[in-house]
Amino acid sequence: MDSLFGLSTFVQNDEVTCLILWSSQQSYLSASERAAHTGIARMFLWAGSKGAQGSGSERRTFYQKIREYDVLEKRRTVTALKAGEDRAILLGLSMILFSAMMYFVLGITMVRSYSDSVWTEESNCTVLNSSIVAEINCSYSCGSECRKSSRFPCLQVFVSLNGKVLRLSYNEEAHEAHPECFYIPKCRKDHTLMHSIVMNISERLKTHQQVLCYYDPSEQQDSVLLTRLYGRGAIISSLLWPTCTLVGGTLIIAMVKLTQYLSFLCEQISRIKR
Repeated sequence: MDSLFGLSTFVQNDEVTCLILWSSQQSYLSASERAAHTGIARMFLWAGSKGAQGSGSERRTFYQKIREYDVLEKRRTVTALKAGEDRAILLGLSMILFSAMMYFVLGITMVRSYSDSVWTEESNCTVLNSSIVAEINCSYSCGSECRKSSRFPCLQVFVSLNGKVLRLSYNEEAHEAHPECFYIPKCRKDHTLMHSIVMNISERLKTHQQVLCYYDPSEQQDSVLLTRLYGRGAIISSLLWPTCTLVGGTLIIAMVKLTQYLSFLCEQISRIKR
């Protein structure tokens, strides 16, 4: 009886020991498993945070490269536009300066001659007489430092205007050089050629009894002109080109300035929107 009681006690004690060992082993395994799970979770979290940091830095680097490229392209565009604008302004200023020089040259030549001329009114004159009255000495060039003399016939023409007999001259230059002669041919060595030219003019005037002439309305001149050296049409046509050049240069500069102003306004508006 005592032996059976002792055996049962030993068996019970072994079962308790096994249960304690099993529970401690289960608790040990659970702690290790929890530690393993915790380490794995921490490792994944660290790797995930590192990957997120790496992708964010790469994204920022990519955006910085794009922004730097855009800034560089904008600077290149601005530089190219500024160079083009400078050339356009220089072209406009050159055109304005050229037109001013043309105005000056025309002003001291054509416009001055036209304004100083007293033969301003136009009328019909009746040819009364045309004849050669004398031989006028002239000189012509025969080389770089050579001058020789010749003679040309002086054709004198009289016309009637408003009941007055007046002498007719070809233009202002002929009147200033030789007031008594109608036409002054170019001095040549061949006297016969110049004589034939003057005779042809005389015959043509005789066939045309009525000619258009210019006279002095103040009646201070005793002569009339067949044609003016610089007429109104010649003055207008000569002033047309410098005027067009001046207007073109002014428009070029105005367009460049307008473009710069509009670009400045667009930049200000874009800054306000940002």
